[in-house]
Amino acid sequence: MLKFMRNKILIPLLLIGALAAFFSFKYSRVTGQTSDEKRKLVVQMVMKVINGGHYSPKELDDTFSARVFNKLVKEFDYDKLYFTQQDRAKLGAYEFKIDDEIKGNSIEFFDSLDAIYMRRSMGVEKYYTEILARPFNFEGHEILQLNPDKKDYAADETQLKERWGQYLKYRVLAKYVDLKSDQEKLKEKLDTGSYKKYTIKGKGDTSITVYVGRDKTDTIKGATIKTNAELEAQAREDIRKSYDRYFTRMHKWKDDDRFTAYVDAITETEDPHTQYFPPDDKKDFDVSMSGSFVGIGAKLSPENDKVTVSSIIVGSPAAHQGELKAGDEITKVGQGSETPVDITGYELNDVIKLIRGPKGSEVRLTVKRMDGSTRVIPIKRGVIEIEETFAKSAIIKSKEGPVGYIRLPEFYADFNHTSGRTCSADVAAEVKKLKEAGVTGIILDLRDNGGGSLGDVVDMAGIFVGRGPVVQVKNNAAKPTVLPAQVYDSALYTGPLVIMVNENSASASEILAAAMQDYKRAVIVGANTYGKGTVQKMVELDQMVDPMTRLQMMGDSTGAQGGSIGAVKLTMEKFYRINGGSTQLKGVSPDITIPDAYDGYDDEELGERHNRSALPWDDIDAAKYKTTNSLGNLKQLATLSESRIVTNPTFKLIEENAEIVKKKRDDNKISLNETEFKREQEQLNATSKKLEELQKKSIAMDMTNPPADLGKINDDSTAMTKNKDWLKALSKDIYISESVNIVNDLPKSTSKVNLGTGMK
Repeated sequence: MLKFMRNKILIPLLLIGALAAFFSFKYSRVTGQTSDEKRKLVVQMVMKVINGGHYSPKELDDTFSARVFNKLVKEFDYDKLYFTQQDRAKLGAYEFKIDDEIKGNSIEFFDSLDAIYMRRSMGVEKYYTEILARPFNFEGHEILQLNPDKKDYAADETQLKERWGQYLKYRVLAKYVDLKSDQEKLKEKLDTGSYKKYTIKGKGDTSITVYVGRDKTDTIKGATIKTNAELEAQAREDIRKSYDRYFTRMHKWKDDDRFTAYVDAITETEDPHTQYFPPDDKKDFDVSMSGSFVGIGAKLSPENDKVTVSSIIVGSPAAHQGELKAGDEITKVGQGSETPVDITGYELNDVIKLIRGPKGSEVRLTVKRMDGSTRVIPIKRGVIEIEETFAKSAIIKSKEGPVGYIRLPEFYADFNHTSGRTCSADVAAEVKKLKEAGVTGIILDLRDNGGGSLGDVVDMAGIFVGRGPVVQVKNNAAKPTVLPAQVYDSALYTGPLVIMVNENSASASEILAAAMQDYKRAVIVGANTYGKGTVQKMVELDQMVDPMTRLQMMGDSTGAQGGSIGAVKLTMEKFYRINGGSTQLKGVSPDITIPDAYDGYDDEELGERHNRSALPWDDIDAAKYKTTNSLGNLKQLATLSESRIVTNPTFKLIEENAEIVKKKRDDNKISLNETEFKREQEQLNATSKKLEELQKKSIAMDMTNPPADLGKINDDSTAMTKNKDWLKALSKDIYISESVNIVNDLPKSTSKVNLGTGMK
């Protein structure tokens, strides 16, 4: 299930000081040193936090219990490949008892669920190799139903094994068809006669076949024409290796991780965005919000059970040190002069944890080079900024003059460091660069931006309207609070403004889009947004525990790192537009709609509208504000845009593809007959191929960087390459192209903002 929107709008501690009373209690108990006791403590602390501070805490009753139960059973066995009907019936005894367990400080349901899941997993692990050891026949007429809601659990273990056999057959068939397709392409190449075959002897009796192009520019290593039987055997072997890796990872999926899923089922029954974070996950969340972390600046990837360096981040400690290279395999990780740890068999995340550490400390990596040599590389850790997180701008040349483009992936802020980067300051800097370049309009791209810092979206609105109310925030007890933009006395930019959104634009993105729409300051372009109108705060659970219990936790080697029990991201408030309406459930409707690639997907996957635990839509009184009158006739703008879209073959294909996806979603059956399977795949791929062809033929927009950025970009060859690729991708984006057209349609005579629009 898609969990894109779980995290995204937070408020700094300073904004919620008035709510501190909710968390003034402490929880005291005599705790043992067992993991079971700590889990019970976590559940009790989570429920205390929810009952004390959640915007609208649910009644702890049988309805609540059933929702937790069904959510967790589905989470553990979404495709109904593990539990039998007997298992489901046994677990069903708990369906209306979880509320009683929570009240009675019991986790019996989780223990039972976990035990059944692990037993079934071990059973599946024993027979998937047996199933994949025998060839499959793809000439029959079997049909596989992939929609779990349209099938019951397996009647018994025999039927469960049969279900796995059918599912693995589907996986092998998909791989087999791909291998055959690749071989057909290879044959076409070799049949041209433009390649010469060589056989190169290796060690012992081994050899490798190599085809070299006549013009020496193309080499195909290890090319062998195989029979269909050999390709089918290779497909089974590839899928077997895939499941070997899957079950290896599953064995490393600790029972604490499964327990976290149980607690999340409880929190997300309150609402989709209240979530439990164990200590390590909390650290990862902080990194995602700040866009920076302390490390060495090497991007790693798992490759055949090895951990290799895929790239070095520009300007990072690893880049400055200079010895670590892309392609190096990391074999050991040492902390300064300490004995290094052999990481053979380690999961990637565990390796990353070993490499990260305090700023200024040293990590020593033992690496194996591609030439087989080994060396130890010492690197001092430093702050790494994830450039892909930060605001970035470009200039698009158009017939009406240069148009500025700003991409904002998320509303980032470093809540832990006052000197950390913030998106509001970064966007202001990008706006100034574009103004200096003389742009005639600006496009702010908030597509797929899931939100982030509430304070920064308020400050960012001031860039475009100066002082004035931006959003209203309300908890379940007090009157609404109006949050005004007040960093800038007047707008930094007063020209034409278009804001791009889609169904994955949420939370802070919706606040900014709604405010600019209410002020009549910007044209909102794209698709209806996600519909997340709630505000979260991260609440540390450790502060709820009395000092004695805390000391016991810290001395318990079986507990979480450092004795911490984690944190809860708690929904404490709802936000409302300055016109009084909520974005909750409904989202923001664009002024100009553009066909969306997500249109074929289920709203439950991509929006909040059909989530059963989502808070309801409502409205409050409007704030006092004045519109800017900076837009022309929106209906006329929409008509002009629609006239272009209906004649655009790419947008037409996107709409057709959405219909195909909807039909396939409603009837998700797959044929296990090779001929029929290929026909279905070709039908599904046909639209995608047409889109690719149209993309290649389309005229790319002429794009460049703001002059102020060129010096920094041209200083580093890696930065130059990444920048070139970024501009190339943007230049073919038809959504940006249409947004440029809309900017140019905006009547310039009515595109000036009345400064000082807000009501102080």
